[in-house]
Parts: sequence; structure tokens; C-alpha cells
Amino acid sequence: MDKSKQNAIAFIEEKAGLIADTAQEIWTYAELSLREERSAALLCRILEDEGFAVERGICGIPTAFAATFGKGRPHIGVLAEYDALSGLSQKGGATVCEPLDANGSGHGCGHNLLGAGALGAALGIRRWLEETGAPGTVTLYGCPGEEGGAAKAFMARDGLWKELDAALTWHPSDCNEVVTGSCNSTLQVQYTFRGVAAHAAGAPERGRSALDAAELMNVGVQFLREHMSDRARIHYAITDTGGRSANVVQPRAAVLYMVRSNRVSEAVELLGRVDRIAQGAAMMTDTACERKFIDGTADTVTNHVLEEVVYRNFETLGAPRYLPEELAFAEAIRATYEVTAEPGGGSAADRTYAAQVKKLCESAGHAMNDFLLPRFTGDAYSLGSTDVGDVSWLTPTVQLHVAAFPNGCPGHSWQNVSCGATSLGHRAAVRAAQVLCAAAVDLFTDPTLLAAAREEFAERTAGGYVCPIPPDAVPTVAD
Repeated sequence: MDKSKQNAIAFIEEKAGLIADTAQEIWTYAELSLREERSAALLCRILEDEGFAVERGICGIPTAFAATFGKGRPHIGVLAEYDALSGLSQKGGATVCEPLDANGSGHGCGHNLLGAGALGAALGIRRWLEETGAPGTVTLYGCPGEEGGAAKAFMARDGLWKELDAALTWHPSDCNEVVTGSCNSTLQVQYTFRGVAAHAAGAPERGRSALDAAELMNVGVQFLREHMSDRARIHYAITDTGGRSANVVQPRAAVLYMVRSNRVSEAVELLGRVDRIAQGAAMMTDTACERKFIDGTADTVTNHVLEEVVYRNFETLGAPRYLPEELAFAEAIRATYEVTAEPGGGSAADRTYAAQVKKLCESAGHAMNDFLLPRFTGDAYSLGSTDVGDVSWLTPTVQLHVAAFPNGCPGHSWQNVSCGATSLGHRAAVRAAQVLCAAAVDLFTDPTLLAAAREEFAERTAGGYVCPIPPDAVPTVAD
């Protein structure tokens, strides 16, 4: 690294306290998708204090923002998230399940760390641009609702990401790796059935049960599961059962469905079959069915050029290092669950790679994976989904994982929430910020890298982007 790059990395270390405090404050807020008012306000205030020009409420989403510094090209985007998950309230730093609020929320996916780490990266890049006077622009995008709102996909529908030369992001994980490969696209729709209330004993013939319709829909979808791709997934949650009185024919009921498949076009086709099952359930029960689109995301597009840039910098900076008391905490957390697979996207795709990773985990001698996984360039595939995919269809995009949780820690869990309020998580956010900043500096200083990334991007997206968001849809959450 040259001196200016070293200075940018050191500046992020100087801001480690701010990064940790920001992560902790957002962890405390634990705001759900598209309701992250305090989290977004906190990030915007810090960015303005640090010299960024902040635009709030971009793309018609109140908790989305864009914070920009610099001028000219290249234009590098850094993606931040800060939404929590319902039902995951948990005491921070605890080694047992200990909810703070029985009905509360928690950062079970570590987005408090993600947002703070992205902030740190933007601050480091700003420092580099200031010191060198080089042309270039960095924008930190506040992207709410990843867990149920898909703000990045709505922004993609509006063409926002086309203005960037590259987008960089990260995610807390149980390992250190540069992410590669594809994932599932997803579509989420709420079905609300409306019937007629009646006394279930005195006049059942007058009733039309919306709850019956919801149950019949669920049965119909169960039969559909046999006749869909083995990569597809259908999930559901009954969000309204109509009431708690058994002697009432329930006049309303609602069920939320999430349909996944590799390509958006495949998910759309599968969702059409689910739509017809809902219509059939309504006909069978003589009820009405209202369909409400919630959100959708596309599959991710690989960019090996950017992955190599990030990996090289991650290799230079190294994985986070931990204090003995942090490792003891990680061991206590690790004792609360069973490890079922080797970490990393490559492990699920390649047995030889998985065996190599297993040896590395065993040699660590403790629960934290304090090493960088070997770079994987094979055909990795995740059954999960992310709205980062929609960004990757409109500009070259790369994502890394940094270990914030012990090996094998289950996603969307109380264990994740607990770790996210500790120095384990804070160390991950700082290291992610430094790696992303270092990669951005390389992209600013070597124009051949962005040219090569753009060439690969053009090849991989030649078939065109199928946006999962309908033209008339607005960002919303399920009732």
C-alpha cells in the first residue's frame, strides 16, 4: 500500500469508536423494515457532520438516503442496511436466550453492523479523496427494508444504480470471504380473504369463512411443492386469523407468501400458480381475495474482477483478531447450537473446497473463524435472497463477508443478536470498512480494473435485467 492508502485505513481505525457506537445505537433501536427512522437519522447526521452532502427520502422511500462526497468519476457506491427482524429481542452479550421484550425486535442478521461498517468505509474513502485531491465520487446509500421491503430493488426499478461505476458492500457472517456466485430471486405477496361473519352454531349457513379460504390456500400450495424446481422455495406466514373466538365464522384472514427461484422470470411463473391457488380457495369458500404485492428481489450477478480486487485487499489486511475474553464468549455462544455445515459459499458447492475449509476451522482451535477463506471461483449458489442482486444487474457489484459470529452460528437467531452488541461484531464492522475502502482506492487509481469489471458485467448481464418490482408498486410492508 502507498502512504495515502495506508492513511485512509488508519483513519478508519481512528474512527473505530464512532463505528462501534453507531452499530450499538442502531442495535438498540432495532427498527423493522421501512420504519428505520431513528437509524437513518443517526447515519445522516454523522455523514453531514463528516462533510457529506445528504439527500434524504430518495426514490420515494422515507428512510432511504444518499450521502455524497467528491466530484467527477469514478463514482463508487457503498451500500448500507440497518433494519432489524421481528420477534428477535435479545439481551446483548448474553450466552443464553434472554429476550428484552417478549414481542420485540432484534438485529438477527447484523444489519446494525452492516450499516456502521459501510459508514466507516465511506469515511475512509472520503479521507483518501481529500488527501490526494484525486477526481472521484463516493456515495453511501442508505438502503432500508432488506428484510421485507427490498429498497434496493425499488431503487433499481427507478434506474438509480446505473449512475455508478461500481457498488461495494458487505455482510456480517461466521466467516471471512469474498462472496461469489448466484442466489435465488424472490417475490413476496400478501393475500387477504374477506368473508361474512356468523354465529358458528346458531347460523353457520350464513357465514363465509375467510379462515377456511386461507387454510385451503395453504393446503393447495402444499400440493404444489411436489411440482416445482428443487431450487425453488415457498414460505408462508398466517398474519391474520380473523379473531380468537372459535364460535364465530371468521370474516377475514390474511396470509403472507414468499416465492423463491433462481431467476426472476421463474419466480414470476411460480407466483402465478400460487395466485391461482388463492383464487381457487376463494371460489371454494365463496369469499373474496385481495392480492397485495409487497416486494421482490433478483438473483445476484458475479463479478470476478471486483472479487479479485477485494480479495487481494482482504488478504493484505487480514481477518479480525480477538482477545481471550472475546474468544471465551464465542465458545459459550457456540455451545448453544449444532454446526451442520462448513462455512462459506464455496463449501456448499464443492466437496474438496469444503474439506479444505474444515481443516482450517479445526486448526483455528476456537469458535471464531479468524482466517480468510481461500478464494472460490466456482459455481456457488445460495438458496437465500438479497436485494443486492438488483444492484448487481445494473452496475458491477461485489460483496464480502466478515466474521461477526462464531462458526456455524444460525442466521436470524438470538445468538446473532447477542453478538451484534459486542466487540466481536464491532471488530467485524471496522475490518469490513477497511477492506471496502482499500478496494475502492484501487478502483479510483487503476482505470483498467473498472474497465475489466464493466466488460465482465456486460457479458454476464447480456440477457437483460428483469425487474421483480411492478411499475405501479410502492414500497410497503405486510399488514
